[in-house]
Amino acid sequence: MAKDKKLVEAITSMSEDFAQWYTDVVVKADLIAYSSVKGCMIIKPDGYAIWENIQHELDRRFKETGVQNVYMPMFIPESLLQVEKDHVEGFAPEVAWVTHGGLNELQERLCVRPTSETLFCDFYKDIIQSHRDLPKVYNQWCSVVRLEKETRPFLRSREFLWQEGHTAHATAEEAEERTVQMLNLYADFCEEVLAMPVVRGQKTDKEKFAGADATYTIEALMHDGKALQSGTSHNFGTNFSKPFGIQYTDKNNQLQYVYQTSWGMTTRLIGAIIMVHGDDSGLVLPPRIAPTQVVVVPIQQRKEGVLEKAAEVSERLGKVARTKLDDSDKSPGWKFSEAEMRGIPVRVELGPKDIEAGKCVLVRRDTREKIECALDDLENTVSELLEQIQKEMFERAKAHRDSHIYDAHNYEEFTEIANTKPGFIRAMWCGDVACENKIKEDLAVTSRCMPFNDQEHISDVCACCGKPAKKLVYWGKAY
Repeated sequence: MAKDKKLVEAITSMSEDFAQWYTDVVVKADLIAYSSVKGCMIIKPDGYAIWENIQHELDRRFKETGVQNVYMPMFIPESLLQVEKDHVEGFAPEVAWVTHGGLNELQERLCVRPTSETLFCDFYKDIIQSHRDLPKVYNQWCSVVRLEKETRPFLRSREFLWQEGHTAHATAEEAEERTVQMLNLYADFCEEVLAMPVVRGQKTDKEKFAGADATYTIEALMHDGKALQSGTSHNFGTNFSKPFGIQYTDKNNQLQYVYQTSWGMTTRLIGAIIMVHGDDSGLVLPPRIAPTQVVVVPIQQRKEGVLEKAAEVSERLGKVARTKLDDSDKSPGWKFSEAEMRGIPVRVELGPKDIEAGKCVLVRRDTREKIECALDDLENTVSELLEQIQKEMFERAKAHRDSHIYDAHNYEEFTEIANTKPGFIRAMWCGDVACENKIKEDLAVTSRCMPFNDQEHISDVCACCGKPAKKLVYWGKAY
């Protein structure tokens, strides 16, 4: 058994060093490998399979709302990027530039896309002429490049995978409706599929996307009490359509500017899954997103009939769940540790005595509970167990999140909470960016959002300056 333990001993304890724990899990669970390209990662099969499941489920939900997929170029001419000034300034420090083709200097620098607003706008100005051409509800799945100074696998890398939706509408009301619709789609996906509770709300002007009228966000709380922005939806109004000249003739034959939105989710969701659900033994994956939902581990597999029965069980379960048979020559203990490290929701243990008794043992990854199950009732039991695990993982994550939300009524309380209690801080705000800046500079805490579903008036005054308050804000230290 000593060898079996080495797999888990390679993980730093979460309580000892959370950042190192995260890095250990990402590597030891075989999700990524480090690349010779600084700040970039190689997403290995198990990591990419999680992304594929995210992509598949999000894409299905998008298309149910009328979204169509397109693909835009990777490069953006500098002149095109310069059209919308605020947008350019927001991304300028992170932009990667192509200056040469072979040995020849390019006549115009090309930006490697950090996002694709300008490309979509350039496209829309050519294809939108009449109100009959609207709405345009497009999305692309691609990678983007941002030259981040500090990187961490999945959470922040110089190249990452994402989807970016870009829509054009005839009215401000339609654009606002789409912006909120996509944010709620993201929130529902996180809660229903990733078992990850989120706070839905609006970003302050200081924190909103460069060039947007309004940015809406979903904020999740990681196990260490830090917040993670997990998805955003932006209402651009006419901030892009005016400089790019995206106009249409309305029903009265009058020229109007279109109203636009943009919304995105990235591979940082994989980091969120790890940090919301993981433990000191590795990944704990919600069944709906897990690449392998069930692993069948034969015990004493060299004994007659064991491997054959295990293969039969695996084939049966394969009809109701994503199932893998581990028939490798590793010891059962090692297989158990490996299945735990990879976060497989259910392990099926099957040995000679189990076969003789017509049963097997099911082991839950999330609680490690062992359940005896009759082989005749295996499919129903496993299907119900996967749903139960999904539901209870969400409930535990929500209970953790809710128990780490604290109210601050003045700056003294705010400071004490920020310094001693990891989690969200609910506090009233006057609306002045000076208070936001002070809180960030003093306490390394930022405004996460002004929540939609929680505007309890916990105080009449701003927790920072004491002036009359306007909004309840969720604050927190963040990734």
